[in-house]
This record gives sequence, structure tokens and C-alpha cells, in this order.
Amino acid sequence: MKVQIGSREYDTGSAGLAELRSSNDMINDTEALRARLEQDGYLLLRGFHDREQVLEARMEFVRNLHSMGRLDSGAPLEEGRIGPDNKGGIWGSGAEQLKERFPTFVQLVSGPSVMAFFDRLLDGPSMTYDYKWPRAVGRGGNTGAHYDIVYMGRGTPNVYTMWTPLGDTPIEMGTLTLLLGSQHFDKIKETYGRLDVDRDNVAKGWFSEDPVEIVEKYGGQWATTSFEAGDAIIFGMFMMHASTNNMTDRYRLSADTRYQLASEPVDERWIGAKPKGHYAWQKTPTKSMEDARKEWGV
Repeated sequence: MKVQIGSREYDTGSAGLAELRSSNDMINDTEALRARLEQDGYLLLRGFHDREQVLEARMEFVRNLHSMGRLDSGAPLEEGRIGPDNKGGIWGSGAEQLKERFPTFVQLVSGPSVMAFFDRLLDGPSMTYDYKWPRAVGRGGNTGAHYDIVYMGRGTPNVYTMWTPLGDTPIEMGTLTLLLGSQHFDKIKETYGRLDVDRDNVAKGWFSEDPVEIVEKYGGQWATTSFEAGDAIIFGMFMMHASTNNMTDRYRLSADTRYQLASEPVDERWIGAKPKGHYAWQKTPTKSMEDARKEWGV
């Protein structure tokens, strides 16, 4: 099957787009999980969440899309079919605000089972950022290649992203795609990886919208997989990632949430009853990533 990342086309399962591997075989072996995370840069965990809870969280967002007039009125509500305007949705906000409209979602990503897993993985009491990033991606939508550190790097660098698809999500709907080996791209980490989008005001913050360009210059291999409701993938701040394009007529619903040890410094933009988030980025004319990369020599 052919899918796209930006303007580039790939055959699934080809050398250019590998299959992510599951770590379910070691789910109860904490040391093995840590070693796998260090080696691969990610943990793909099938059935990590309760499937029915994920599907109920999904419906919270589907109903909200319906109330905004963004669904195809001629299709069953639960299908989440994209309306004629093809407008996506992003509900990034603090947990208290999200809980009022999406209580199942907040419980899904910050409930006892998730926090107990991160306590175990990180070897100490963990915390999750109060700010959460749920979103609906419309037809043709995708995310360019980036490190998460450029958006949330003011605390410890030992922060982990959990990407949770809210529903069954085949590759052609727009799945998380990792650049394997990119956590070791020292030149990029020492330049782009020190970017702070609020301080430096670089447009978008994406390192590149061309996945082939990065591989040709720095190596690595792009990898993704199809996801089912309940699956999750966890990775660190220096894992370059993007997404395949949504080539379907249904919204891709997913959420990004972050976790770290509670004892380590925290990026103040993402915690509290009303996190301030990005307070300066894109508020004034931005520098292009192309110009920034020329300055960095990458």
C-alpha cells in the first residue's frame, strides 16, 4: 500500500518505511523496557490502555466535532466522517479545563494505571504535564519532522511523550512515524535541539517537511505501523518524528501527553491550573526554519 509523509510517497513495509516493533513481550520486565527504550528510542505497547475507555474518550471528541459542525451530517456520528470544510480540531489545554468536556480522556491518559507504569519505568514518583494535546487531523493533514524538546525544553530533558491514537488508526489515516536512530544525531541535537520556540520564534518548529532529505543527509530509517484503540507509543525528547498524511475521509483523533520524574525540573509553561503554554511564539514575525538551519550549518 502506498502512503505519504508530506509530499513523499512510500510503500508500507519497504526499506524506506519500516515497521515499528512491539515491546509487549517485556511489558512486565522493567529493566528490559528501559534497555529497549535506550536502544530503540521508543516503546510500542499494544493494548496499553483499556480499549473501551479509549473508544469512549474518542466519542467525547467526536461529539464535540459534531457540535462545531465539522462532521459529515450524512454519515453515522460514530464514524467521525470529515465534513465539507475539512477543518481539523485541537483542544490543547490544562487538565482541569479538559476535564469539564472530556473527562474520560483525562482519566485515560493520567489515571492510576498510566502513572503507575511511568513510576515503574522512571524508577520514582512520576508526574504528567497538566497541559494535554488532543487533536483531530483532517484529510491531507500531517505533521512535519521535529524533536519535542524545542517546544518543552525548559525543565529536565528526561521528558517522555506518549502518543495515544483515539480509535483504530491504519497507516493511511495518519500514524505517528519515527526516524529510527535520530536520537543519536549529535549535530542536530546540538543546534536545532537547543531551539526554544518561545525564545527564538522560529516558524512552526519543524526541522523539515521532507522526510527523505533528513535520511539522505543524516541517516536513520522512518518507521510506523497501524494502531488499534488501546495502543500507545512512548519516546523521548530527541526522537525525530512526524506523521503519515491522513488519506481518508475520517478524522484521525489522537493525543500527545508528557511524563517525567516529579523530582526533576519542570517546564513551567505546561503545569498549573491554567498553563500559559506558548506565550511568545508566533506573536511577532518569525524566522524561517530554512534560515535557522543555515545559521546552524545543518
